[in-house]
Amino acid sequence: MARALRSTSWIVLGYGGAQAVRLASNLILTRLLFPEAFGLMALIQVVIVGLTLFSDVGIAPSIAQSKRGDDRDFLDTAWTIQTIRGLGLWLAACALAGPIAGFYNEPLLLTYLPIAALTLVISGFNPTRIETAHRHLQMGPLTLLDLTSQVIGIVVMIIGALLYQSVATLVVGAVVGALAKLALTHAFLPGPGNRFRLERPAVQELVSFGKWIFLSTMFWFFASQGDRAILGKFLSLEGLGIYNIGYFLASFPLLLGQNVTGRVMIPIYREANSGDYPKLRRMRYGLSGGLLALLVVMALAGPWLVSVLYDSRYLQSGAILVMLALALMPQVIGMTYDQAALAAGDSRRFFISSALRASLQIGMLLGGVIYAGLPGALIGMGVGMLLSHLALIWLARAHGVWDARHDMTLAVLALAFGALALWLHWDRVLGLSATF
Repeated sequence: MARALRSTSWIVLGYGGAQAVRLASNLILTRLLFPEAFGLMALIQVVIVGLTLFSDVGIAPSIAQSKRGDDRDFLDTAWTIQTIRGLGLWLAACALAGPIAGFYNEPLLLTYLPIAALTLVISGFNPTRIETAHRHLQMGPLTLLDLTSQVIGIVVMIIGALLYQSVATLVVGAVVGALAKLALTHAFLPGPGNRFRLERPAVQELVSFGKWIFLSTMFWFFASQGDRAILGKFLSLEGLGIYNIGYFLASFPLLLGQNVTGRVMIPIYREANSGDYPKLRRMRYGLSGGLLALLVVMALAGPWLVSVLYDSRYLQSGAILVMLALALMPQVIGMTYDQAALAAGDSRRFFISSALRASLQIGMLLGGVIYAGLPGALIGMGVGMLLSHLALIWLARAHGVWDARHDMTLAVLALAFGALALWLHWDRVLGLSATF
């Protein structure tokens, strides 16, 4: 538990630092570029993340939970599969660039998507020392290297934007950041290097565990990227860029929680015994409560925050921020549950839960945007996330980790502060209907 708390501190520090760097760069780049550039980059990111998730075979959680997670042959086999996958994803991105550009009626995607997809090839060569550090909750060096590589990529974006005022600077900066991470982790992260190897028992174990992860991440794409994938068809590039600014701010607590739970909770559940349950409960309250508090701040101060940080072109992001913060509250309440299934090797139930949650969220969002535009999409997203909590309860009960008192306590707080936020910003929220 002490290692978990130290690792959580490092993750929070690293993620907070990364978001601070991203926010600073975002403020600079929104003044150097134009809303359409961020809308186009949002579409590119949807495709890149989609390709990643639609081909995820669960290498990271496999290393985290496997008894062979420190075995060289197992790690080399995982790395070999990872590199092959990265090259395959780039080829897929090149093949899909034309159809996707046609679907969204954005010719620039034909040029920029293959370039952006080079990040997939580069990240495929990242050493498994990264996952070994996660497995043993050794987050310090990895956090510093991640931050450094991110800063390098952002500096390239800013310099390029100053010189060229083109969306190409965002694409090239992302590729440079991926190269920087690869070089830094190879040079400074302790541990043995990897070599190409395909050991049959390792392949069988990775495939056996990863087949359900593969299916789960397909649905996770719709849950995490489906909003931009769908709204990109219904909104202009400018509107999508404005939405993306609101999402960038609202998703800070959610992504922070996903970073912590995805890296820390599997080792905790794997090693915990009955004597650790009171500590685990306190940790759950601390994590969920802290994330909910951040979302409350975003909901209450959203329009003011956007008006301070951004120029007048992005003011409507404030109301979007309020609605998104409210919609995301149910998700952070149940965030600590699903990793218990992966820690137990139960990737099948994890898949079922992910599929149910994603189907509810994307179905409600799509229905909302068809009948009521962007406001309807935001309401539908919130309703979908609320209903999807039932799938999380089912999964948590199956592994004996559900805490009903925790969920009820935070749900009451979320309802109270959510109602207050809507009362404060009702005129701005209604204004979305007139514009989107």
